Amino acid sequence: MVKSKIRAVVVTIGDEILIGQVVNRNASWIGQQMNLAGFSVVRMVTVPDQEEAISGALEASLSHADIVLMTGGLGPTKDDITKHALATFFNMQLVEDQDTLRQVTSFFAARGMALTETNRKQAEVPEGCQVMKNQHGTAPGMLFEKDGKVAVAMPGVPAEMKRLMTGVVIPELRRRYQGQEIVHKTIMTHGMGESHLSDLIRDWEEGLPPHIRLAYLPRPGVVRLRLSAAGDSRSYLEQTIAEQVTMLKRLIPELVFGFDDITMEEVVGRMLRRQEKTVATAESCTGGAIASKLTSISGSSDYFKGAVVAYDNQVKQQLLGVTPGSLQKEGAVSKQVAEQMAAGGRIKMATDYAVATTGIAGPGGGTADKPAGTVWIAVASGEEVVSELFRFGNQRERNIERTVLSALNMLRKLLLKREHRDAGLSSPASDS
Repeated sequence: MVKSKIRAVVVTIGDEILIGQVVNRNASWIGQQMNLAGFSVVRMVTVPDQEEAISGALEASLSHADIVLMTGGLGPTKDDITKHALATFFNMQLVEDQDTLRQVTSFFAARGMALTETNRKQAEVPEGCQVMKNQHGTAPGMLFEKDGKVAVAMPGVPAEMKRLMTGVVIPELRRRYQGQEIVHKTIMTHGMGESHLSDLIRDWEEGLPPHIRLAYLPRPGVVRLRLSAAGDSRSYLEQTIAEQVTMLKRLIPELVFGFDDITMEEVVGRMLRRQEKTVATAESCTGGAIASKLTSISGSSDYFKGAVVAYDNQVKQQLLGVTPGSLQKEGAVSKQVAEQMAAGGRIKMATDYAVATTGIAGPGGGTADKPAGTVWIAVASGEEVVSELFRFGNQRERNIERTVLSALNMLRKLLLKREHRDAGLSSPASDS
């Protein structure tokens, strides 16, 4: 039998959020972590740095939730009033907590700074709350109980809040409440839009067991398919989700490139390192964006050797060996030029693979034959050069993002082809 979910509300505090100066990423991260821990977030609220607003949000949240998680307004300055609002709401006096005072003193001493009276106030907490030590800052977390319900206040600094949540808050909540087991698995796909993908996997989706839900989470160039299962037995949930993932991989093997929010550049990097191969890029319309993605991964120097950003046709000719005839006859945005860029880049930088892009990123620069968003991508290896034409639209940033993903995916497919050939296999499969 499924246990009823423990309900939670997330309250973020700060004028800077309400005026749009700061994006409220704390709330979404807390919601994600609470869901993974088996708790149900039923509401998210943002209030200004005003005692009345904080108290009102807390009272309303406690009226229909078991847990209230608050973040923000715990600093030492006068506009940080969350602690005072909490003391008033729970009818507690502020007292100096000696453990917190020692931690705050050590924090400043380690940085060669003296403890000021303003910073000393960080050690003041409402008497009767459970103090949660903040190992990475000066504002402690605080837990309050009222009528069998719990309110937790945490600093708004993301790094401090996240460490407090994962290291102290969630373990404490799991100890107090037996949360429902929830298992998630995200399947990363590329190469087909959300609507077409949903049509393709409709029968599989309709055949999912009742305790498993599917969510489509699209973003430019990628559709994430998140399976969520809820119940009492974690091992049973993991087993049934694994069975459904296996069925889906057989249904759309060419589209699945990884799992659990892994990026395309991470997948490609792992494959290159596993095969002990190297890659370079020869980019026109992407302006070095593919190289940037590849080098964003730690240790990418093991397989990434360099890039040529050949925006001008003379650079394409002089550095990549593109022939003047191809440029004159076919134009810079063409199959022939893309393939010559890839082949020339591989030779120029002495790598096993090279990825090339040439296109019209937009929104201007297009023609009737080659409208904005027209992109040719080529990938060269020592054995072959493959190329493909894409038409993305006229939104420049999105076009570049999609081109990068498509180029990396083409490289992934070539690497996968090599792995299957070396293993004596014929059917495609996703890298995991």
